Amino acid sequence: MISCSLERLDDKIKTFSKFGDTGKGGITRFSLSHEATAARAEFKKRMEALGATVVTDDMANMYATLPGAEDLPAIATGSHLDSVRQGGNYDGVLGVLAAMEAAETIVRENIPHRHPITVVVWTNEEGARFEPAMMSSGVITGKFDKAAMLKSFAKDVPGYSFGEALEKSGYKGSEENRLTADKYAALIELHIEQGPVLDSEGIDIGVVEGVCGMINYEFTFTGQAGHAGTTPMKYRKDALYAAVKAIQHLHDELDRLDSRLVYTTGKISCHPNIHTIIPGEVKFTLDARHQDPKVLKKVMDIIKKMPAEIEKCKTGYREDWSRKTVNFTPGLVDIVERCAREYGYSSRRMYSGPGHDAQYLIDLIPTTMIFVPSVGGHSHSELEHTPTESCLKGVNVLLDTLLTIDSTK
Repeated sequence: MISCSLERLDDKIKTFSKFGDTGKGGITRFSLSHEATAARAEFKKRMEALGATVVTDDMANMYATLPGAEDLPAIATGSHLDSVRQGGNYDGVLGVLAAMEAAETIVRENIPHRHPITVVVWTNEEGARFEPAMMSSGVITGKFDKAAMLKSFAKDVPGYSFGEALEKSGYKGSEENRLTADKYAALIELHIEQGPVLDSEGIDIGVVEGVCGMINYEFTFTGQAGHAGTTPMKYRKDALYAAVKAIQHLHDELDRLDSRLVYTTGKISCHPNIHTIIPGEVKFTLDARHQDPKVLKKVMDIIKKMPAEIEKCKTGYREDWSRKTVNFTPGLVDIVERCAREYGYSSRRMYSGPGHDAQYLIDLIPTTMIFVPSVGGHSHSELEHTPTESCLKGVNVLLDTLLTIDSTK
């Protein structure tokens, strides 16, 4: 079996960790920022040195293509270079570096391939600077309206739009360069798991079957604000107490469902939020994720059975947003699993909880993902880490997957 280079991969990881280095083991590399464009320039330089042709589309997505021996659709692989604030050196960027290393191995080892191989960098996957997340892959797949996305304003620079950043970046290209179904045969995205399962169970490779569906609801509890020192307990309409009761109820009910269900109350607001005043209004969110739509339906049933009044406070809820479960191309999922087995790596089939550009691209071309472990499950954090040896196993599986697709499509 052909192996990619541990030394080259380690060099790529260390080099790209300098773009937006926080000095604390992580990076802040917002989309189309100076740090992000510097990383793009390094990507372009390295790919052109391998003989790749590098172009960008109208959303600044980058496509670095090695020519194939035949006139066939390209096989794409890659991820994103942008990060969240004080993020890690693996989320997103590892998928780009893995794709670069697989491409470099093909060139250095003179590995024949029929299809062109394209390494892709997606713009603004995180949505940390310009909302929403997965913006540019969403535009080219018809999920988002381009005109609306161009008007998205930066969180770090008041009044600065994505459209302005796009023009300033130097990476705005032609719509003709977009990934399309007629020009591409498949897409494989390697990513860190961003969770603790692979690391805790000592598994080398996550064979990703799809991305979990999710729902996000906001709950409102309306009571009566009052003085904390003069209102007897029996007369109170404490919205925070009602919210606490509701959270406990939801947890108790949801815990009776499938063990693979994950749910979070991640945002809460309390009004007027003064220590001497009984809370008059409280809101909290519930984020629930599962691969089976039937389980999510049960979650919604539990929500809809919430009492109209709790502890003398009115209750209400509304759906903020949701997404359906995405299932990746079964044949490609099987190839990833088989390639891992051929290298002697342990693997486990799993669904992704977080979203990825790949979940949009599946609407255009056959797509799947490869996961490598995240030490301690850390992600979106400066603690994020995956040993280079573990990364290399993922890159080897990626390379073999690309070559297998090349030989069979």
